Amino acid sequence: MELYTNLRQGEKGAWLSIGTYLILSSIKLTIGYIGTSEALKADGLNNTTDIIASIAVLVGLRIAQRPPDSNHQYGHLRAETVASLVASFIMLIVGLQVLINSLQSLWEPTGTTPSLSTAYVAMGSAAVMYVVYRYNLALSKKIKSAAVKAAAFDNRSDALVSIGTAIGIFGAIFGFPIIDSLTALIVALLIIKTAVEIFWEAVQSLTDAFDIEEAETLSVLIRNVEGVQELIDLRGRAHGNMYFIDVTVTVDPMLNVIDSHRITEKIEKTVLRENRFCEVLVHIEPASHPSTDG
Repeated sequence: MELYTNLRQGEKGAWLSIGTYLILSSIKLTIGYIGTSEALKADGLNNTTDIIASIAVLVGLRIAQRPPDSNHQYGHLRAETVASLVASFIMLIVGLQVLINSLQSLWEPTGTTPSLSTAYVAMGSAAVMYVVYRYNLALSKKIKSAAVKAAAFDNRSDALVSIGTAIGIFGAIFGFPIIDSLTALIVALLIIKTAVEIFWEAVQSLTDAFDIEEAETLSVLIRNVEGVQELIDLRGRAHGNMYFIDVTVTVDPMLNVIDSHRITEKIEKTVLRENRFCEVLVHIEPASHPSTDG
């Protein structure tokens, strides 16, 4: 199945992110302590949360590839969502720790000025993360993976955080040491913000939320299918990267079973053209006798 093949290819992006974050976080934390930069240390801790998040994505991709079994008849695609939920909690804890440290630095400033090397490390990190972002973005478009696309935008946000870190360090070097601690504070808030966003997205998926715009788009397409007289109901839910769509339509009551079945096939093909990672269940009703229970 193409979806599972894409999940395997998506592992490349996760491994690239893990390797990059391991190297960058080690360099940032080491140079940050040596060069006395709170902002660079905060950026390094941010990358450690990204390691955890990338591992969670990798584990989720691996489990999601397992075929359906007696206990998971719809497959294991939600494993990736559960992993994201766990990662969001870990990111939140680290973000709060960085926040506390930055507030302590603001309250009790050390008076030290970060070294110029810390700024160069931050700038170099931004360049590396931008390259990783471009790779993962291209991969996500190639395999149509929402998870890899999300990882790509996380890579881009890390590049922007590193740019902000460099700006804060340069400000501290040129006589405004408070900027270094303020930048650490901003990085902490960005970590917390990202954690909350990942948490909310995972909760939405796990509680069977379905995008309203997606539902409206599918409704229009289905109503325009030849043979459909009325769209009575459309329900959808996300299951990992898969959508499960339930549709109820009315057709000419004089049609035979074969012709009615052909209409269901047209509806299925129409939905799959919009999103090929869909499982579509179509219920046909006669136009003159609409069901009262939907």
